[in-house]
Order: sequence, then C-alpha cells, then structure tokens
Amino acid sequence: MSGTLKNDLLLRALLREPTPRRPIWLMRQAGRYLPEYRATRARAGNSFLAMCTNPDIACEVTLQPVDRYPLDAAILFSDILTIPHAMNLGLEFEAGEGPTFAHPVRTGADIAKLGVPDPGRELRYVIDAVALVRRELAAEYRSSVSQAVRGPWRPTWWKGAAARPSVRSSE
Repeated sequence: MSGTLKNDLLLRALLREPTPRRPIWLMRQAGRYLPEYRATRARAGNSFLAMCTNPDIACEVTLQPVDRYPLDAAILFSDILTIPHAMNLGLEFEAGEGPTFAHPVRTGADIAKLGVPDPGRELRYVIDAVALVRRELAAEYRSSVSQAVRGPWRPTWWKGAAARPSVRSSE
C-alpha cells in the first residue's frame, strides 16, 4: 500500500488486500492501564478533558502503546464527547460518575437550539493532535493512525442521572 510506512498492515486490511495476518492495535481505553499513561494523566491534573483538548498530550498518549508494543496502528487519543463539548453542552467528567452535561439534550426544542461547531475553531485541538501524531509516526515510518468512528449521539444509550447525556427522539 504505502512505500513510506514500515507497517501498513491495517491500511492493506481495510482495503481488503491480502495480509500475512490480522492487524493488531489497542483501543484508546486499553492504554489507560499503562503506567506512562497514568503519569501523563497526573501531569494533566487528572483531567480527561484536559488531555483530549491538549494536542501535545493527546499525541503523547496516542503514541504510548505504539512505543511500548509492536502494534499495527495508533488509535488517536480523543473522545466522541469532544463534539458535544464543542457544542457548548457543558461537558464535565465527574470522578466515579463519568461524563455529565450541564445542558442535556432532551426535547426537540433542545435539538433545534444546537449549533454546529466549526471544526477549525472549536475542534482545532483534534485536528492539531492528528497532525502531530501523523508527523511523529511519519518520522519513524512506523504505522498508520486511526480513530474509532462513532456517531455523535452514541451516548444516547446511557441511562441514569438527569444530567447524563440523553436525546429523546419522540418529541
């Protein structure tokens, strides 16, 4: 596939080209068990959102599993909740509770009030993190970068406290 990558196994598999084996990568969540991740998170004030919104830290955390293990792809350290964060829904990560919103989406009127974030402004940190990761991976020609792709309303399946993310399409 690519003459510049040492490891283009994932890209070839995605193109349905023959590969000698299945590609291997770690999901972003698996990296949180690495001691270097925990040290980076402590340096970021134990704030998951601060880690996501700082391109240098997001790049560092993305590369930690690739530096430690012979993986076939790097999974971008980010979160789908950066989108509702950019939509000013008041995202907070509470210890032991997970993500909550100060302004949950519950009705059709709430949906109508939603703005569309400009990726070049409100999500610039994601674009910058991707560029940094690509540059670091290209410097060593080591592997491809990927991001798990999910719809922006994946959190709609969460149930629980009133401040938890939710969308009801019945209204």
